Amino acid sequence: MQTSLLHNLVVGTPVFSATYDQFQKPVKRYLPGPATQCQRSTTTSKQMRLRTNVSETVMRKLSLGARILRVGGVENVFKQFFSVREGERLLKASHCYLSTTSGPLAGFLFISTDNVAFCSERSMKVFTQTGQMLRIRYKVIIPLKKIKCVNQSKNVQKPTQKYIEIVTEDNFDFWFMGVLKYQKTFKYLEQALSQA
Repeated sequence: MQTSLLHNLVVGTPVFSATYDQFQKPVKRYLPGPATQCQRSTTTSKQMRLRTNVSETVMRKLSLGARILRVGGVENVFKQFFSVREGERLLKASHCYLSTTSGPLAGFLFISTDNVAFCSERSMKVFTQTGQMLRIRYKVIIPLKKIKCVNQSKNVQKPTQKYIEIVTEDNFDFWFMGVLKYQKTFKYLEQALSQA
């Protein structure tokens, strides 16, 4: 089996959904589903404070604006981060946070005619098998054809904290929170799914 350069450089073991079935462990969700949200909403709001102060928001928007200007538009930023097939169009790009096991990760959510993609705002340090340090961006690409469902959710005690959950056919769920222009982004996501 031939491995890619990234597989040779990054130390780690991929986890497949079949692995969970072998050990018969239930899949833990990082945020509660809509049915259980009432019971755990207080712990969720205490654990995840996503609100930023005004200066952080302004700096984030300025850095995004500078990057967009440097590369020549949002579409070019998307093409720079991900390999885009011919004919694929970018529908919406938005700043948001991806829920991970180590906490929320700031980045950009891209909705295209073929994929939903996330790229972290900052690069992360990883180490190769030889001990060299590399900086890579955390990226997630979810083909629209592999999405089973998309759900909206919000914190019961703080209705302004809204979440988007994407569940794939292999039962992985991705939680996006702190999405700028939440309703518009969700509308574009539904539009992309209906066209796929």
